[in-house]
Amino acid sequence: MSQYYKPNRTRNLFDPTSSEPFRLSRSRLELFMGCPRCFYIDRRLGTDRPPGFPFSLNSAVDTLLKKEFDIHRASGTAHPLMEVYGIDAVPFQHEKMDEWRDSLRRGITYLHSESGFLFTGGVDDVWIGSDGKLIIVDYKATAKDGDVNLDAEWQGGYKRQMEMYQWLFRRNGFDVSDTGYFVYCNGQTDRKAFDGKLEFTVTLLPYTGNDKWVSDMLIAAHACLMGEKIPAASPDCDFCAYRIAVRRSEE
Repeated sequence: MSQYYKPNRTRNLFDPTSSEPFRLSRSRLELFMGCPRCFYIDRRLGTDRPPGFPFSLNSAVDTLLKKEFDIHRASGTAHPLMEVYGIDAVPFQHEKMDEWRDSLRRGITYLHSESGFLFTGGVDDVWIGSDGKLIIVDYKATAKDGDVNLDAEWQGGYKRQMEMYQWLFRRNGFDVSDTGYFVYCNGQTDRKAFDGKLEFTVTLLPYTGNDKWVSDMLIAAHACLMGEKIPAASPDCDFCAYRIAVRRSEE
């Protein structure tokens, strides 16, 4: 196995002989669900998929939305978007809010004893309803004709993301609403000119999550990493299909 794959990193690799908790991010669990082979090569052997291009505009939208909601968080008031959609809530004030948002350094974490994973995720926002339940919120940005929705097959990843955050907050002792929201910003391309600015239509999309699957998936991911053989590729994995095609062409 090691003679075939040469790791491009040595940090945060899973060691099957270690009894220490292993830090696993939400995005890595999503990788496991997408392709166990890619997940194993990444976390066990040290070679990740080729990185994609950074979505700088999306990051800018996220940053500005956080600043905007933080103004209302500090004052304990509802954001106008909540009022438009009739949501009786305000942004949640908590001393760990910045920590929970920081997926690279911390995020919200939970030690899952069944798998030994220190499971982590970086949430965009959390609101609290008048009933005392936390509402998980995720920011999304796009540019498309027509109204935004959650109907596309690839948006299943968005929904799982929401459910993983809900699971993490529940495991941290919080009372969490089944219904979360996507603050969806859609860049408008029907304007007469750019004029140095991009205008967005902001829509609030509710989603009722079900996080019952998360614990079982963590256990399955752990079993995958404990194996001594590289698992089979997912039939839908474009990365594995490309690698196989290249290998065959070089034979």
